[in-house]
Parts: sequence; C-alpha cells; structure tokens
Amino acid sequence: MRFSALFACAAALLFLTAGASHAAAPGITGEMQKKYEAMQSFTAEFTQRLVHQESGAEEVRKGTLAFQKPLRVRWETKAPHGELLVITDKEVWDYLPDEELAYQYSPEVVRDSRSVIQVITGQTRLDTDFSVEAEPDDNGLAVLRLYPKDPSPQLVEAILWVDKNTKLIRKAQILDFYGNTNEVTLTSLTPDASIKAGTFQFTPPQGITVENLMNQDAPERPLLQ
Repeated sequence: MRFSALFACAAALLFLTAGASHAAAPGITGEMQKKYEAMQSFTAEFTQRLVHQESGAEEVRKGTLAFQKPLRVRWETKAPHGELLVITDKEVWDYLPDEELAYQYSPEVVRDSRSVIQVITGQTRLDTDFSVEAEPDDNGLAVLRLYPKDPSPQLVEAILWVDKNTKLIRKAQILDFYGNTNEVTLTSLTPDASIKAGTFQFTPPQGITVENLMNQDAPERPLLQ
C-alpha cells in the first residue's frame, strides 16, 4: 500500500514544538515552545512507520527533512519509494517520480493550525491549540499526549517523545480519525542548520504530468497520508 507523502510530512512536522516531563508538563512545554520559536532552521533524517488500521498494511519510509522559517519545508522520501514534498509561502509541490506526476497546491492547504506541518515548525501554540497530558517517561525521554481542541480528520491525537536535556522532539506518533497511525523518528537533528540555496525550489522535470490545483481549498488527496 502506498501512503501519500503529504500526511507523512505533516506527521514529522509535529516534532518541533513541545516537550514535557511527567511531573511538570506545562513548564517544559513552554521551554520547548520558546526553543522552537527561536530556531530559524533545522535539518534531520527521518524514519517513518505508517500503519493502516482497516487493512493492517504497514510501510516504513526513510529520508531527509529540511525546514527554514517562516514556512519552507523540503521533505524527501528516499526509500522504499522516492517522493518529494516542497513547501514555500507561494506554492506546495508533491512530486511522485515513479508515477511521473507532480501536484501543485496553494500554500493555504498547509496553513491550518491543527496540521502537523504547523505544529512541528513552531507555527502553532500547544497551550492554546491542544490539551496536553504528561505520560510517564520512556527510556529517559519525556512523553506528551496531545489532543487538539478543534480536531481534524488528519489529527485527533498525538504522542511526542522529547529529549529533556535538549528540549528536542525525537519521536512523534499521530492518530487520525480512521485509526491510522503515523510514527516518525528524527535523527541527526541539527538546529539552525546552514541550508543550501535552492533547497526549497522545485521545477517539474520535462515530460511529467503536472496537476495544477492552486485554486482548490483542499488537496486532491490527503496531504502526508
């Protein structure tokens, strides 16, 4: 089963805004919020595990992620299938090289404050957009369970695993309305990384099909699913 990269990216983007310990979730969450508000960019490698509730289908993906404020994202899946998601303030590209197909969207499709993209990049507020519950620590990592105050089909619950020393999120698990789970682990996370020019640019290769959906309020298919 092939999952859409846009939901995958959204899941990973949930990583960058919060942290908590079992005893003092609000205080540490505030520290996380400040850290990610101050962070201007980051790069990371990801491993993503997607499980479809109804069929039981499971897929593990690996790739790289780059982010730069205010909202520039490059989410590149390298295995088992190549897929590239590029987000800027002007457009969103979802490129499927195996299918020789690229979708072009308006950036409005990722501006919803409940989206994982907004959360992981520090564009939302945990204290106002989510109810946060601290769970017992897991192998030295603080664990937060998040419930959006205004749920959307792509995000009804999330769990974050946070490094208590660095205040960086190491793993996130997202549950959607249908019971599907999306778990992303970040490694080699480099805050305020130097990002090469052109990282957030995409030009469709000659000969592929381009579907221009800039006028749609919602993507043709769920982003990051």
